[in-house]
Amino acid sequence: MHHFAYRNGSLHCEQIDLQEVAAAYGTPTFVYSKNTILSDLEELQLAFAPIDAHIAFAVKACSNGAILKLLAQRGVGFDIVSGGELWRVIRAGGNPALCTYAGVGKSETEIRYALSCGIYCFICESEGELREIDRLAAEMGNVAPVAVRVNPNVDAHTHKYITTGTQENKFGVDASRIEALYSTVAAEMPHLKLRGVQMHIGSQITETEPFVKAVKKLAPLVQKLKAAHGIEFWSIGGGVGVVYDGCLASGSPEWWKNHPEQITLKSYAEALIPLLKPLGLRILLEPGRRLSGNAAVMLTRCLYEKKGEKKTFKIIDAGMNDIIRPALYEGYHEIWPVREHAANDSVVADVVGPICESGDFQAQNRSLPDVRPGELLAEMSAGAYGFSMSSTYNSRPLAAEVLVDGARMQLIRRRQTLEEMVEDEILPE
Repeated sequence: MHHFAYRNGSLHCEQIDLQEVAAAYGTPTFVYSKNTILSDLEELQLAFAPIDAHIAFAVKACSNGAILKLLAQRGVGFDIVSGGELWRVIRAGGNPALCTYAGVGKSETEIRYALSCGIYCFICESEGELREIDRLAAEMGNVAPVAVRVNPNVDAHTHKYITTGTQENKFGVDASRIEALYSTVAAEMPHLKLRGVQMHIGSQITETEPFVKAVKKLAPLVQKLKAAHGIEFWSIGGGVGVVYDGCLASGSPEWWKNHPEQITLKSYAEALIPLLKPLGLRILLEPGRRLSGNAAVMLTRCLYEKKGEKKTFKIIDAGMNDIIRPALYEGYHEIWPVREHAANDSVVADVVGPICESGDFQAQNRSLPDVRPGELLAEMSAGAYGFSMSSTYNSRPLAAEVLVDGARMQLIRRRQTLEEMVEDEILPE
């Protein structure tokens, strides 16, 4: 459930009219609901309360320092994939001892930095990486905590660009090679401590079956690793999806009633806890999208309408540089007018941006309210992989970000200026 709703004919985030946000900070602007994030966090914590579970938020989903600070203050750890993300977490008050560091291509500089910060564990994805961490830990007089990411070869039933758990993906080590690799680490890499094991099968997964299949498949292996090497945790990754389309975006209970197969945090926990509890291990959860995805909208303004022989285009002031999901992997976002329209005031149109690319669209052939030039629109469910994947393509400065808490709104990122956009460039003499 999120905290965006129409009141007196205008779309609000909690108690703030989004028209007020646009008036104060312009467009495009990302607007986050603090209480949506916290309520979803509480729901996840309660769902997994029966076991020793720890939440590590996936920073790549939403990396603004204010959001990270909000989570860190509630004892949440972090799933990081770069030295830069670790730096962001520490800057926001996060505890590096609650951070797991994943990713297939950690550099020497990043490994040294993470070791010096005392992270909880490196999630390693190849023997070469393990040997490099062992070498660097020896040089630093340290012992590095490590876990290996297991590739369970399970289809997550999601888009191919965000599937990570099959043998065609670059992530992880084949399950058949894990026992031998752990034995090699124990015998040949004295500056490594085998702390756990990890898996992650993909992102935006909307059913429990792939998770259950992966856990059942790997549980016997995890038991063997615990017996042989005394590992203390199993990270089952993240990937629980949010609903971007249809009535769910409005929080309608009728949608859930008519789509019982759609995953919820409750159904996710109920399906996995019976499989995980007997292992007697700490279970790490790495949600990203599920905590921040439905917690934000991107405010944008309709600039023009263009009607052609075959299509109507609504041209907005936000582009694929602001939200790339639709262009990158056919991501869907509900698009609502900030001023409420009558139910019969609709049109089939493409919602497109100002970027000089045919792929610059936020919706295609979509039936939506017939907004006029000058009207504000809210692109829903923009809190994950929205701003964090944005760019300055076409020399368009980065958008502003605002956090709403009840009746209070706070700027948490200024809109980038043209000067700031080029401040690292050096013009030759």
